[in-house]
Amino acid sequence: MKCSSLRRVFASLALLSAAALAQAQTIEIGTVSACAAQAASALPAAPPSHLDQLLASHVLWVCTTGDYKPYSFLRPDGQFEGIDIDLANSLAKSLGAQAQYVKTSWSNLMNDAIAKCDIAVGWVSTTLERQKCQFFTVPYMEDGKTPIVRCEDKDKYQTVEQIDQPTVRTIVNPGGTNERFAEQFFSHSQLIEYPDNVTIFKQILDGKADVIVIDASETLLQQKLNPGLCSVHPDKPFQFGEKAYLLPRGDVVWQQYFDQWLHLARSTGEFQSVVDKWLK
Repeated sequence: MKCSSLRRVFASLALLSAAALAQAQTIEIGTVSACAAQAASALPAAPPSHLDQLLASHVLWVCTTGDYKPYSFLRPDGQFEGIDIDLANSLAKSLGAQAQYVKTSWSNLMNDAIAKCDIAVGWVSTTLERQKCQFFTVPYMEDGKTPIVRCEDKDKYQTVEQIDQPTVRTIVNPGGTNERFAEQFFSHSQLIEYPDNVTIFKQILDGKADVIVIDASETLLQQKLNPGLCSVHPDKPFQFGEKAYLLPRGDVVWQQYFDQWLHLARSTGEFQSVVDKWLK
């Protein structure tokens, strides 16, 4: 066969191959597009972020117990005050919103936070159990559990072993990390449940209990509010702990906004000025 004839044959084959390839690519693109459309239709529409809802409603719903001075306290006139209340009001202002507070308890905190609120505040400890249900912001303070006792008994309750004795009456407010800590480490002591986190310290002063183990920062405040009570080594708590705010699980957009607001509040000094207002 002549070279010219061979060239014509090869050219024809090349055209056929190009046409076949183009057809295959068209089929592949069409298949990918169909698969993408099918996958998109199968995925549920993402719910709107709490951030978008806040910007539209101008209301920030805040769950808090109101029983943890100086972070969240419900006054007799029905108004909340404290470090975390001031900060929540500042957060709301950054959104052009008004903070509305929902009174909850430590036992119901998680359920109320999920069902009723955009955030939960009030010296909430970060735990893996809570993380399973809700998101946390970046931690804003470190703390840990330490005893507060009658001052004359300060030397008697320096260690977990000294507290975990059958003759020791350990009082706890149910529902929070203080109760869980007591149940874990003071199983041999007499555990007394007391429902009021505000007046619980008077039970020790009145001789109805011997010790309560709470966050070290709170012991420093309570020894000022209750002369006769003394914090036990608040600079060396029994364990490490962190405090953060609770947010709805899965809402990354809202979490990122809150974390950025908190970062700026700390960087500009606003956060520290609020803390100093209540603790100094």
